[in-house]
Amino acid sequence: MTDPIDARFELARTIAAKGAESALAYFNARDTLVIEDKMNPQDMVSQADKEVELLLRASIATAFPDDAISGEEGGATVGDSGFTWVLDPIDGTSPFLAGLPHWGVVIAILQGDETVAGVIAQPMAGETFTARLGAGAWVNDTPMQVGHDLTLNTCNVGMGISHRSPIGPFIKAIEDVLTAGGMFYRNGSGAVMLASVAVGRLGGYYEPHMNPWDCLAGLLMVREAGGQTLPFPAGAQGGTVLAAAPRVFLPLHSICLQRRD
Repeated sequence: MTDPIDARFELARTIAAKGAESALAYFNARDTLVIEDKMNPQDMVSQADKEVELLLRASIATAFPDDAISGEEGGATVGDSGFTWVLDPIDGTSPFLAGLPHWGVVIAILQGDETVAGVIAQPMAGETFTARLGAGAWVNDTPMQVGHDLTLNTCNVGMGISHRSPIGPFIKAIEDVLTAGGMFYRNGSGAVMLASVAVGRLGGYYEPHMNPWDCLAGLLMVREAGGQTLPFPAGAQGGTVLAAAPRVFLPLHSICLQRRD
C-alpha cells in the first residue's frame, strides 16, 4: 500500500513543476497581466497568481478530493482526510512583476497541525527545493544541508518585512546584525530565502510576520537540512519566522527577538 504522505509528496512535486511552468509563461508575458492591489500598492496580486493557484487546486481536488486546501488567493476549503495543502502560487509577486528572478511556487502539506512535506519550485534558477518530514531535504536531486560552519559574522542573513509589522524594530534588527559583523540580504521572496538557508547559501532568515503559505514549506526544509527554527503557531494565520544554521540561530534570536522599547 502506498504511504499517504509519499503519495501526496509525489503529487506536490509534479504540480509544483506544472505550476512553475505556467508561472514562467506568465512571467514572460507579464506586460499583459491584469494586476490588482491588495492591502497596499506593494502588496499585489496578478492574473498569474490566481490562475496558477487554480491549476494547483484542480490537481489536488482530483487526486485527493477529501483533503483540505488553504491558498493565498483562493482561501480555504474543508476536508476530512486529516491532510491540508497550503499554497502560495507565486511567492514574490512584486519581484515577479518587476522582471526579477526571485519568486517561486510554494506547496506545504500538513497532517493535522504538522508540516510533513514541502516543495518550492524556482523556475528562473532551474531549482526545486523539497523536504519530507524525517527523510531529509533536497535541491533537485542533491541532499541539502545548512551551513554548519557559518557564524553570524561570516554569513548573509535574509531579512524580510511587510506592511503587517512596524518598521522601527526591524531597522534596529538590521543595525544589530551589521554591528555584530553580519550582512543582511533581501530578495522579495521569503520562501526562496528560507530554502536558501536550508541549502547553506544564507546563514539565517528572519521576518516579524509571515503567513503560513509563505513559510511552512521552507521551515520544514531548514529543519530537515539540520538547521533550527522558531516554532510556528499551529493553526495561526501568521507568526514570527526565525530559521538559521546551528551556530547562527542563538545570536540571531537574541538580536531579532529581544525586547525593543
